[in-house]
Amino acid sequence: MRNILIAEDDPHITSFVRRGLRAAGYDTAEAADGHTALLMARSGTFDLVLLDIGLGGMDGFDVLANLRGEGVTTPVIILTARDSVIDTVRGLESGANDYVTKPFQFAELVARVRLRIGDGEGRATGPVLSHGDVRVDVRARSVTVAGAMRELTSREFSLLEVFLQNAGQVLSRDQLIGHVWGMDFDPASNVVDVYVRALRNKIGSERIETVRGAGYRFR
Repeated sequence: MRNILIAEDDPHITSFVRRGLRAAGYDTAEAADGHTALLMARSGTFDLVLLDIGLGGMDGFDVLANLRGEGVTTPVIILTARDSVIDTVRGLESGANDYVTKPFQFAELVARVRLRIGDGEGRATGPVLSHGDVRVDVRARSVTVAGAMRELTSREFSLLEVFLQNAGQVLSRDQLIGHVWGMDFDPASNVVDVYVRALRNKIGSERIETVRGAGYRFR
């Protein structure tokens, strides 16, 4: 199973990312400061590093510079609240493979992870997802059901993408909120139910099963 190091000093974000990655089939470990992150990342036991820039002790830029200076080629995705062009360029020029600005939708993060290292078992994930007669082209942002095109909003598309990536598995409302709406969305909201209802209307209600007390399952 693919192993990801989460180097992040905010325990709320660490918990959010850890839960999502484990639900997506990855193993994780955590480092809460720069020196620990560097020590763990240089061990060679991780397939990818999610690296926060604002780490204590040694910031993410210095961690990354040390790793690349030592010849460590593990893919690194920077997670940061900094969204300036200067910081983005600095991170990428220091050897980062990708850059995600907080707050982010988990669906975006896991898509970037899969682009770098495949799914949890290391299998490459292509741009087309399908289950039964439902087909999603991720790059083209198109959806067909039994060969007929369906027009979806951006959120509906992200929700369907998560369902197809986890077809046959029960996903809780909290998991769906984390994947599609991001870590700062109110978990008490009924937004998931509203969007599931809209998605059912477009692709067929029988494809999304309500599992009482647990969540939803795409079948």
